[in-house]
Amino acid sequence: MQENLVIVESPAKAKTIEKFLGKDFLVTSSMGHIRDLEKKDFGIDIENNYLPKYVVSDDKKKIVAELKKLAKKATMVWLASDEDREGEAIAWHLKEELGLKADKTKRIVFHEITKDAILNAIQNPRNIDENLVNAQQARRVLDRIVGFELSPVLWKKVKPSLSAGRVQSVAVRLIVEREREIINFKSSSSFRVTANFQAHLSDGQTAEVKAELPRRFDTRQEAEAFLEKCKTARFTIADITRKPARRTPAPPFTTSTLQQEASRKLGFSVAQTMSVAQRLYEGGKITYMRTDSVNLSGLALNTASQKITELHGDKYVQIRQYKTKSKGAQEAHEAIRPTYIDHETISGSAQEKRLYDLIWKRTIASQMADAVLEKTTITIDISTAEEKFIASGEVIIFDGFLKVYMESSDEENGNGSPNSSDLLPPLKANDQLKARQILATERFTQKPPRYTEASLVKRLEELGIGRPSTYAPTISTIQTRNYVIREDRPGTERQFSVLELKNNTISETTKTEITGAEKSKLFPTDIGMVVNDFLIENFEQVMDYNFTANVEKEFDDIAEGKRVWNEMIDRFYHPFRQTIESTLKNSEKTKGERILGSDPKTGKQVSVKIGRFGPIAQLGESTVDEDQEKPQFASLRPSQHLETITLEEALELFKMPRELGDYENKKVTVGVGRFGPYIRHNNQFVSLPKTDDPYSVGLERAIELIEAKREKERNAVIKTFAEDADLRVLNGRWGPYIAYKKSNFRIPKGTQPETLTYEACLKLIEEGGKTQKRQKK
Repeated sequence: MQENLVIVESPAKAKTIEKFLGKDFLVTSSMGHIRDLEKKDFGIDIENNYLPKYVVSDDKKKIVAELKKLAKKATMVWLASDEDREGEAIAWHLKEELGLKADKTKRIVFHEITKDAILNAIQNPRNIDENLVNAQQARRVLDRIVGFELSPVLWKKVKPSLSAGRVQSVAVRLIVEREREIINFKSSSSFRVTANFQAHLSDGQTAEVKAELPRRFDTRQEAEAFLEKCKTARFTIADITRKPARRTPAPPFTTSTLQQEASRKLGFSVAQTMSVAQRLYEGGKITYMRTDSVNLSGLALNTASQKITELHGDKYVQIRQYKTKSKGAQEAHEAIRPTYIDHETISGSAQEKRLYDLIWKRTIASQMADAVLEKTTITIDISTAEEKFIASGEVIIFDGFLKVYMESSDEENGNGSPNSSDLLPPLKANDQLKARQILATERFTQKPPRYTEASLVKRLEELGIGRPSTYAPTISTIQTRNYVIREDRPGTERQFSVLELKNNTISETTKTEITGAEKSKLFPTDIGMVVNDFLIENFEQVMDYNFTANVEKEFDDIAEGKRVWNEMIDRFYHPFRQTIESTLKNSEKTKGERILGSDPKTGKQVSVKIGRFGPIAQLGESTVDEDQEKPQFASLRPSQHLETITLEEALELFKMPRELGDYENKKVTVGVGRFGPYIRHNNQFVSLPKTDDPYSVGLERAIELIEAKREKERNAVIKTFAEDADLRVLNGRWGPYIAYKKSNFRIPKGTQPETLTYEACLKLIEEGGKTQKRQKK
């Protein structure tokens, strides 16, 4: 009989834990999928009967049955799922499902998979925390109520197959509102004035001083008038101020800050970061990765201090304990850190090494001394004007934590380097400067930035929406549902003016720049915007940011035993159900329809809306009268949107299908259908690649695509039969197959397709038909 059975969630976690426990312990997992382990890890022989060491199956009943066998043979079962609410709920469900008795069941938790942590957990077991289980149950039930009740309303009032969720819908709202801010944003220009001065130093040398005018001029005329004043001006140093400054390191990682920094510095998506972090945790390399605490244990602080002293010396050590500032944070966990801080590197995949390096540097830097800097500001008088130039410089006196790590911001595009200001030469008040060049450059106000996955996580955390375990699935869900897309978009060219004063002459040049380019940004789709508007209009409470944040607080209260979970659900459900019934009864169907105007040629109404297969333009009005002319429809192009498309752009869509010319005495046309743009010739269709624009593609390119498809089809034909022209043996994407009368039939493995006879093909078709009927039945 096996004395002790330890059950964890995943095989990888089980494999790491078993290294720290003796022969008296059997470690298994409750998860049905395995990827990282080899076949030799799959099972062991117990009393000549196969029982899996790591339960591996897609069949939930089989998993439970195998776990029950193992539990029956054990004198004590240790439930070692993660220490958060989800982990507590898993432990509770295992206890209930396996029928475990209280006197032979113990709950253990640890936030790192190390020998000391595992043995300490074994020595200090506890009971399952019913409050944590109830908090997780409340979240699960409330989210299902919202999702299961709201989604059918969307099916009836907007479009089939849509979904809604308590957190996902609010996340979409943030992105939609930001997009509308950008759509309504009006850019304005002003002129920024910078100058390059030459200073004569006391040792006879000359030095360059770069300065900027704090004020910006609204018009070109104002900027030019200022440059005119500078032609005869004397430039004198009026004041020099030097101030000490300090920079403090960022705290150790929480789930959200790890997701943000991995996005900025490594280019990881939120889901990718959590997947890699999960593997690092289960491999015993970092502490638990779902946390909102910035605390570090005493052992971690001591180890960090020793490592910093070893690498950089005592003066670089400054031990700190940080306090979490985010709404609704739970301080029970520890921050994300390496389990062994003295290990600078690890073995593993390239992604694991990069993320570990980021975590290690952030942890070490958090316990290092402040960086000490000196900021210098020089004020430069202009004899002919009231304005003053300002030159700023910054010198690092002591690098401190900057020796290891610098936190990035979304504006830095992820490079994470400190903002290095120009070094200023040794100057003194009343020194005269010579203007070598003064530039007045036209600059434009910037539109609000679109969200990246990282900045959306940051905003959700600031609003108190969601918890560490929900950020990644929320962002994945809104993209899977096609409410939001993450993509790069090219910028557009923009011209700007530059006025230059040099050698007492003012000249003007026009330059070009690329503006508005986006990289890995989140954009709402048309259907996402329509669904968002419908939910805000009819379910204001669910879509309210404060409501969602307050619900998270109530979950926290349940976890602390201050609220009863089903009473909280009951208070929400009854008024919510009334709103559902009222909306179904009283609200109108919405397609996000927008009327653009009338077609100048026909006088018919032109509108755009959400159609069955996506956003469409409509020419003419819908009618039930069969004698009336039916409206025409055309799909919007990928770059077009319901809220921004113009009448002229919509009318262009109805020029499809477009005739390109004749080929082989047959017309060649290009059109846009349900599955995208296509070329049509002799009743044959050829898909148009994404790189080709259906509105500009020419006959020559169309012929090239037609011939390419013909060549591909010729190569695809392995064998034809004189007895029946409809019967062919073809080579497809997944290998050879038989095609007959618009149906496809598999060829058995080991059969040479070239050797198949007409009779053998008919036999395979007959057998394949019987198989298909059985499957349908």
